[in-house]
Amino acid sequence: MTLEAIDIARAIGKTLEDKKAENILLLDLRPDTLIADFFVICTGNSDRQLKALTEHVRENLKGLYDRAPFAVEGSSSSGWVLMDYGDVVVHIFTAEQRRYYDIEGMYAGANVLVSIQ
Repeated sequence: MTLEAIDIARAIGKTLEDKKAENILLLDLRPDTLIADFFVICTGNSDRQLKALTEHVRENLKGLYDRAPFAVEGSSSSGWVLMDYGDVVVHIFTAEQRRYYDIEGMYAGANVLVSIQ
């Protein structure tokens, strides 16, 4: 069985939900962008929660699919962590940084597959 990017994106969304991330969005960027097929975007309430969310995603994807991110950029103390899983990119923000960078606004034409408030 071939693992599809949508399966990875949904697993990440569920993982973030389990750790109480807020305003989780799963954006389908296909076929309009070459960056990734899906963005998973969420908000954490503190740098401590951002760190916990990042580690939880890393551990669960490794356990479920034996997948590690190709790259991780940013840090919990900066208010934005980006995890690159190839076809799926995860953005974990504080509320302030999420408003500032407005990823949803930049990709307003993307199909929202999941919105967990």
